[in-house]
Amino acid sequence: MPTVEELYRNYGILADATEQVAQHKDAYQVILDGVKGGTKEKRLAAQFIPKFFKHFPELADSAINAQLDLCEDEDVSIRRQAIKELPQFATGENLPRVADILTQLLQTDDSAEFNLVNNALLSIFKMDAKGTLGGLFSQILQGEDIVRERAIKFLSTKLKTLPDEVLTKEVEELILTESKKVLEDVTGEEFVLFMKILSGLKSLQTVSGRQQLVELVAEQADLEQTFNPSDPDCVDRLLQCTRQAVPLFSKNVHSTRFVTYFCEQVLPNLSSLTTPVEGLDIQLEVLKLLAEMSSFCGDMEKLETNLRKLFDKLLEYMPLPPEEAENGENAGNEEPKLQFSYVECLLYSFHQLGRKLPDFLTAKLNAEKLKDFKIRLQYFARGLQVYIRQLRLALQGKTGEALKTEENKIKVVALKITNNINVLIKDLFHIPPSYKSTVTLSWKPVQKVEIGQKRANEDTTSGSPPKKSPAGPKRDARQIYNPPSGKYSSNLSNFNYERSLQGK
Repeated sequence: MPTVEELYRNYGILADATEQVAQHKDAYQVILDGVKGGTKEKRLAAQFIPKFFKHFPELADSAINAQLDLCEDEDVSIRRQAIKELPQFATGENLPRVADILTQLLQTDDSAEFNLVNNALLSIFKMDAKGTLGGLFSQILQGEDIVRERAIKFLSTKLKTLPDEVLTKEVEELILTESKKVLEDVTGEEFVLFMKILSGLKSLQTVSGRQQLVELVAEQADLEQTFNPSDPDCVDRLLQCTRQAVPLFSKNVHSTRFVTYFCEQVLPNLSSLTTPVEGLDIQLEVLKLLAEMSSFCGDMEKLETNLRKLFDKLLEYMPLPPEEAENGENAGNEEPKLQFSYVECLLYSFHQLGRKLPDFLTAKLNAEKLKDFKIRLQYFARGLQVYIRQLRLALQGKTGEALKTEENKIKVVALKITNNINVLIKDLFHIPPSYKSTVTLSWKPVQKVEIGQKRANEDTTSGSPPKKSPAGPKRDARQIYNPPSGKYSSNLSNFNYERSLQGK
């Protein structure tokens, strides 16, 4: 093993040789052997090996292996020095291997080391993006779980920081191709990260690019398969995938396939859905997703069928008036429970699809069914008006901090929901029914809301994506779904609602 003095002497030989440095292979070999020495020798080797690496291609493997040994040394200062110098080995055909090594080194728990690895990867990315991606995706597909996880997070956070000259169209195509391979077997959290990666690519900002992403999500959601409402993994996968698809939909990128699947497969099984997360109102979450998608349907082959399924489900949540006894009081003990949140979603979805077949209620339903629907609408509208008045009264004069209490936030959301339902019901009371009104769904942000006076918008949208759950068919870790806020299903007992309805 060479001493510190021998290392310096051989370094001098190579440094003084200038253009003839390649003739001093023995001197470079002495430096390579420095990795077998003590702390001082290793530290010098970590600096000297990369400096002359390019002059000895025949020793490339030995040099990279020697540097790799130093990257795994027990001494943290030696490891950091060795990692810092790794980009100097990323030349020609060696670059993918260096990228592979750096990707494996992402598993370190030392924060300074981790930052060095990230910087080194970014450095070689700018030298050769394709080669670096080869190393990263190799580990994502075949590496240890911790390496896979951190490599995916590296791509999701660092790609967007790279300049356009690095992320060329060809590079983005490679990212898409390799990502498709990974998406064959992903957890829910991984799927969310890959959608973040792909949706940020310039080449996928176009209508055709967005359509590609929607197709990817549809494949993950398994829309060709029969929906199994009793399987929490199946339910969760559909929720996760649809959540990723919703932001991609527009007037040119249609949600038709998803909406049809929800109407055909999910709505009939709504009451039997198995929630993947305890305490989650899975039915409401499904209805919210359907409502958000319903605005972006294109031509729909099964439009009338889908409208019928929406109509039938809507009837379940719009009760008939309770029968009255001879003395004029209700024969039953309780007023029906009005699920305002559910009705908002279903009515909005029905209203959106109804625009495409405006004569559905008048031409496609028999007279008896239409009469029954109008009775339900009238009863619901009566209760709605009472409830809206009570909410307005409860919120009247409240501003600023007063509106931020939990109780008043709930009332504000309830007022948004009931106002939306009121607008949509008025449209359906037109002769013939109209579908012209526009409302903002209660959980979506708006600029301002009128409550007797102007006030700042209360943001009712939810936060971050959930933790592990299968968005793909194999990796089994489950992800907790964090629903959007804004649920409000009212018992008639709230705000003494029953008394307000009686005698009307």
